[in-house]
Amino acid sequence: MFKSILLSSLVLVSGSLVAQPLDIFDKVNSIYDEQNPVLSPDGRTLYFTRANHPENVGGEADPGDIWYSLIQPDGQWSTPQNATALNNANWNGVLGFVGGSDVIYLYNHYSQSGGTTKTFGISRAIKTTGGWSIPENYTIPYFTTSSKIHGGYITADASTAVFSLESYGTKGGEDIYVCFNKGNGNWSEPKNLGSTINTKFQEFSPSLSDDSKMLYFATNGTGTGTDFYIAERLDDSWLNWSDPLPLILLNSDGRELGLRMYVPMYLYTSTTDSDGYGDIKAFIDPNLDDQEEVQTDTLKVVDPVVIKEKKPVFDSRFITLYGNTYNSENKNAIETKITLKSMNDESIASVNSHMGSYALKIEAIGNYRVRVDAPGYVSHQETLELQSDEIKSFEMNFYLQPIHVGATVNLKDVLFKQSRAEFLESSFAELNLVVDFMRDNPKVEIRLEGHTDNRGIEKYNIKLSKERVEAVKDYLVKKGISKKRISGKGYGGSRPIADNENPQTRILNRRVEFTIVKN
Repeated sequence: MFKSILLSSLVLVSGSLVAQPLDIFDKVNSIYDEQNPVLSPDGRTLYFTRANHPENVGGEADPGDIWYSLIQPDGQWSTPQNATALNNANWNGVLGFVGGSDVIYLYNHYSQSGGTTKTFGISRAIKTTGGWSIPENYTIPYFTTSSKIHGGYITADASTAVFSLESYGTKGGEDIYVCFNKGNGNWSEPKNLGSTINTKFQEFSPSLSDDSKMLYFATNGTGTGTDFYIAERLDDSWLNWSDPLPLILLNSDGRELGLRMYVPMYLYTSTTDSDGYGDIKAFIDPNLDDQEEVQTDTLKVVDPVVIKEKKPVFDSRFITLYGNTYNSENKNAIETKITLKSMNDESIASVNSHMGSYALKIEAIGNYRVRVDAPGYVSHQETLELQSDEIKSFEMNFYLQPIHVGATVNLKDVLFKQSRAEFLESSFAELNLVVDFMRDNPKVEIRLEGHTDNRGIEKYNIKLSKERVEAVKDYLVKKGISKKRISGKGYGGSRPIADNENPQTRILNRRVEFTIVKN
C-alpha cells in the first residue's frame, strides 16, 4: 500500500521518476524551520517538527512541535496541522512507529496535564477513535542532552533506538548513542557508538536500515559542512563500524539533517534553496525500486549515492509481519510472546510484543502458524499463508481471551469430516493448543460444547454434536489430561452464532467450543 501511494504521488508531481531531488512538499515547507520528517507506515501521513511557530503549544518561543500533513488524491500533501496531543513546550519529535501506524514513539517526556517536564527520555502514544492518547513516558538511565539539535530513531519492533546527544562521554559536541529495550518499559543507558562514527565535532539525526545493520547520520566532522554519511555495523557490540562514506548526491553546500529511507525515496531536510531554515526534501531514485538484495564484501546495502556503479538493494524475499495484541474483552493492549512456526510445528522465530505492538521479519513466501501466548490468557493460534513476494508488510492483530470462569473459546480450526465425528488433519494444531492450555493451568476445568447448523434432522444433529464433543474429550485424555477436568454437551443447531440461511455464514455455526467452569 505504501509504495503505491508514494509512487502515484511522485508521478503526479514530476511526470516521471528521475534520480534527482523533488519538491513535493509545496504546502508543507514554510518560513519556519522544518526538521525530523517521518512517514507513517501506511504512507498516508507525514510527521515533522516545526520550530518557533506562533501556533506551537509554547508559541513562538517553542523550540519545536510535531505537525502533520496528509497525502491527497492528487498526490499533493495537505496544509500541515499541529498534532496538539503530541506536543508540549519542549522540543517534540517522532522517533518512529511500532507495529503499524497507530503506535507512535516520541522524543521527550510529557506530563499528564500537557505541561513541560524536567526529565528526558522517550514516550509512546496510541491512536484511538478520539485521537492520540496522552503519551506514556519511559525513562532511559542517564539520558540527557544539552544540545538544541535533537534527533533519534526507533526500530519497527521497538527493540533498539539511536539518538544524537551532547551528553556523558561525548567525543566533542553531539555524538550518536544506542539504547536497547530490556522489556517491561525498561531501557539500557545510552552507549556511545565509538570513534569510527563520532568525531570531535558534531554528529546528528541517526537512523537505521530495516535490519539495523546500516547507520545513516549527519556530521560536520569532515570539514565539508553538515553532510550525510552511511556506515555498516560489523558486529553486535555496536562499536565496530565500516568507515563512513558520504551520500554525495544528497549533500549540498547547505546543512542536511534527518535522513530516512522509504524505498524508493530518501526523505530529509536541507537548508539549500530554503529561507535559511530547514525545508523537507525528497530524493527519488527509481533504481531503488524492486531490486533484489545482494551481498558484497563491503556494504550489504550499497547506496547509489555512495558508489554509483552499484545499486542499493532490498531483500524481496522477506516481509515484515506486524500488528497488535489485545485483551479480547476490554480491547486493552497486552504484552505477549508471538511465535512463528512451520506447518510441521517447528519453531522458526519469536518476538515479544512491547506494550501490545510487535514486528517480525519473515520469508515472503511460505505457510506458517502464528502462536500468541500471554500469562493469564488462553493461547491463540492462526494459520498464515503467504504466496507473493510483492508485498513488503502484512498486519495480523490478535485478541486473547482472559482466563476466568465463564470465558468461552471457539475452537474454530477444529474441523470434522462431513456428517462424522472424525477430525480433519488440520485440527490437531488447535487441539494441541488446548492440551497445552490445560497443562499450563492445572486447576482449570472446562465444559466442551458441540454445535451444528440447523440443516437436517434435529435429533441427528444433537447426536452428531455429542459425538464430536466426545472425540475432542478423548483426544485430550489421550494426551494426559484428566477426564475429571472435562465435561461436555451437544446442542445440535439450537445455539447459532450466525445466519443459517446464508451458506457463507452457516459454516460458523458448525463448531466446538469450551467454557471455563473452574479456575
